Amino acid sequence: MRITIRLFARLREAAGREIDEFELSPDARVSDVWTALAARYPALAPFGGSISAAINADFARMTSLVDDGDEVAFLPPVSGG
Repeated sequence: MRITIRLFARLREAAGREIDEFELSPDARVSDVWTALAARYPALAPFGGSISAAINADFARMTSLVDDGDEVAFLPPVSGG
């Protein structure tokens, strides 16, 4: 299946791009998407323990299943006051 990945803020800067596309197995979860993304862009790996994810603009858990054509977004933790 083919999915679109969107990165925000520091993640976008670390990867050097905002949007990418991946081919994944039909039983892929958000965690599989992140693993594939961090393998392609190793600078993203340190963020793995603190990111949030969304599928088609709805917040999702890392265990959520991804469907063909979905857009998976990753957001870094928000800081500041």
